[in-house]
Amino acid sequence: MKGWTIVFDLDGTLVDTAPDLAEATNYVLGTLGLERINELEIRPFVGHGALAMIDGAVRAHGRKLGERELHDLFEVFLSYYTAHIAERSVPYPNVVSTLVSLQAAGATLAVCTNKMEMQARGVLEALKLDGYFAALTGRDSLGAYKPDPKHLTGTIERANGDVRQSIMVGDSETDIRTAKAANVPVVAVSFGYSVDPVASFGPDCIIDDYLELPAALAKFAGAPRQ
Repeated sequence: MKGWTIVFDLDGTLVDTAPDLAEATNYVLGTLGLERINELEIRPFVGHGALAMIDGAVRAHGRKLGERELHDLFEVFLSYYTAHIAERSVPYPNVVSTLVSLQAAGATLAVCTNKMEMQARGVLEALKLDGYFAALTGRDSLGAYKPDPKHLTGTIERANGDVRQSIMVGDSETDIRTAKAANVPVVAVSFGYSVDPVASFGPDCIIDDYLELPAALAKFAGAPRQ
């Protein structure tokens, strides 16, 4: 893997962040005088960002928010989430050992997430994962965000990598669309937050466990693409 850059999505790919995101969403509901909803009801919205989670949770109570109110509640969500980040979030099984083995094999690792950079960094630091990554970019880092391929290519550039020797790992249609637009092979995890099976979005490979990732990456890490 020497000379190769492996770029990971965060939520639903490296870390199961849904419990903390659900708690922040329920806090917002509380400020509106609405009852909590089950984490399982929020999970389908996780991959679409906090605004979608808030909107979906409020709609579940039969209410609809205006754009201004929704954005005001986003600030409430962000404040609460930042203060309680990674209290319940956990890396997926075998993530840490896989990151260690990829680094030992010479790969450069990076994170490309539609989470705000400060919150993404907070999650990685709280879970002691930050030291594995040469670069981290969030929704607000580069002036473009997934599925815009500039988010991925910009992340690779910050990691001092080469797009022709890079591979994306993600859990959603957005990740897969981003990688394809950047002409980067994409490995999808089957255990993330995608509502539809990730196979329906045409990734180059699917894994069910991080123990399968090194072999999956090896299929692409031959000669650089032209």
